[in-house]
Amino acid sequence: MVPGLRIFDTVVTVMTKFYRLHACLIACALSVGLGAAAPAFADAPAAATVAQLEAVPAPDIAARSWLLLDMTSGQVLAQHNPDQIAAPASLTKLMTAYLTFKALQQGRLRRDQLVHESSEAWRTGGSRMFIDPKVPVSVDNLLFGMIVQSGNDAAMTLSEAVGGTTSAFVAMMNRQAAQWDLKDTHFMDPTGLPDPGHHSSAHDLSIIAAHIIDDFPMDYARYFKVKEFTYNRITQPNRVSLLFTDPSVDGMKTGYTRDAGYCMITSAQRAQPNGARRLLAVVMGTDSERARVAQSAKLLNWGFQNFDDVRLADAGRPVVTVKVWKGASNAVGLGAFRTIAVSVPRGEGAHLHTDVQRPDPLVAPLRKGQVIGTLRVSLEGKPLASHPLVALQNVQGAGFFKRAWDSFRLMIK
Repeated sequence: MVPGLRIFDTVVTVMTKFYRLHACLIACALSVGLGAAAPAFADAPAAATVAQLEAVPAPDIAARSWLLLDMTSGQVLAQHNPDQIAAPASLTKLMTAYLTFKALQQGRLRRDQLVHESSEAWRTGGSRMFIDPKVPVSVDNLLFGMIVQSGNDAAMTLSEAVGGTTSAFVAMMNRQAAQWDLKDTHFMDPTGLPDPGHHSSAHDLSIIAAHIIDDFPMDYARYFKVKEFTYNRITQPNRVSLLFTDPSVDGMKTGYTRDAGYCMITSAQRAQPNGARRLLAVVMGTDSERARVAQSAKLLNWGFQNFDDVRLADAGRPVVTVKVWKGASNAVGLGAFRTIAVSVPRGEGAHLHTDVQRPDPLVAPLRKGQVIGTLRVSLEGKPLASHPLVALQNVQGAGFFKRAWDSFRLMIK
């Protein structure tokens, strides 16, 4: 090439790069000046879906409706009429317990706080812990009395301690149900005594029960596994009789009315080769007390024997580490703050396929806990579960020159 032309070509190349960089700097300056955030992720991730596990025949459970939830994976393993509206009987007390635990957590109530039983609570029929209205009782004892002994007098007294009045507390129950989108549930009282407007479903009750275990694990461990409780010199056994025969069972609650039939929600945790695994069984409308026990045990054993949990990521550990542009850090880990696991038919774990969907490029700033992408899991080509992935740490925006340089690199990428 002629020397003059070579010089001219070099000048043109330099000027072209200069103008590209200049435009990039202007765009970056506008971005910094306007405080532009990372691009929104259009494909909003969803929670774990109901498992496509039809390959395993569902058990024959003699109940009007039932559901088995794997709490480790968040997947429903099997169900029958899960949305059938029914009287929940004393399973109602799970919501009463949840709101009481919430009041304790928020400091609106103390465990050692003494309260008096009202005349309304004293007149409430059904099962009782036998509170003496002349003697104040602690919130702690009321919780034992309601959960272990299924005391309606305890539930009514707690509702007044938390809500001020029973009617105000019932409004709190229905607000909480609405926040969880429990479409089949409406409460009329904190006890579960028969009322035409008082109803729920196996699906909705599984959500309430799971929230107690997940949101208040210490309270769950304190009250629900107790086998008997003595108050006012009267000892009553826990009605969850599987506590006495199955060492893996650690709660939860029974219920019975003529309309509801015999109902029970049972939680069991058993050691597995890859870690502890918890199942939650909801059985509603059996024809006897013995049947609800037998059918609950059958459902739990079926779930433990026929499925494995495959752990895809430990809590707080990244599923994937991805590049970050325009950030003070060049990478961020995407994962979850609880274990990510999926349930599969026994022995099928090797056939799992995972796929991470996320925005690209990923631009700072990023907030710890911000949903960034989705981990989609399939089994032999069929969608199995979907888990949101979040940023495991904050990534602040970089300085002006780093953002400008990354903008330029993205332009020519």
